[in-house]
Amino acid sequence: MKKLIVFDAYGTLFDVYSIARQAEQVFPSHGVALANLWRDKQIEYTRLISLSDPSNPLGSAHFEPFWDLTQKALAYSCARMKLTLTAQAREQLMTAYDHLSPFEENEEVLKTLKALGRQTAILSNANANMLKRVIEHAELTPYFDQVISIESVRQFKTHPRSYGLVHERFSVQPEDILFVSSNAWDALGATWFGWDTFWLNRQGLPAETLGPQPAYTGASLKNLLHCID
Repeated sequence: MKKLIVFDAYGTLFDVYSIARQAEQVFPSHGVALANLWRDKQIEYTRLISLSDPSNPLGSAHFEPFWDLTQKALAYSCARMKLTLTAQAREQLMTAYDHLSPFEENEEVLKTLKALGRQTAILSNANANMLKRVIEHAELTPYFDQVISIESVRQFKTHPRSYGLVHERFSVQPEDILFVSSNAWDALGATWFGWDTFWLNRQGLPAETLGPQPAYTGASLKNLLHCID
């Protein structure tokens, strides 16, 4: 039985690509392309930071908060697409990041998990204030026992120290944990770390050909309810 269900945030609970609607208002006919490039560059920056200083006990010397990386990724993406990013446009798009659309099944699934007596947490690359804003906007705050940011170890996922934060906050064995992510690379990192994982494959993507497969896969958060016993 899984005692603790740990969720990734972006893409898993919050639709990171919903920002395309706001981007389309700012840059007509470029919203989807900007949202996609912005997300890819954001994740690329986290990997560069952790891979370039993986063994530092104080965390990566190159660490920057996820909010700052998100702004820099936006600036790069606009420059690459030859879009003029004014101060007003930057503020409008960054504010939209605090209001990402939650997926519609979130509340039902989280309510069910709490009714079953399971502990729940978020483990995210985002800094704590960033997480607080998006979770409060979605009115999901009461459903989590812990919201964990990697900022305290200054290493982004998939660095093992990021996943290790869960064991610092909860007295559970690895076999008691189910990690849920829509990002296949994140599910793989957590699997390598020693957890059972649920890959939330909303887009019907092919399985990764690197490493072990996740213990479970489903197209909706509702599917994970069949995997916790």
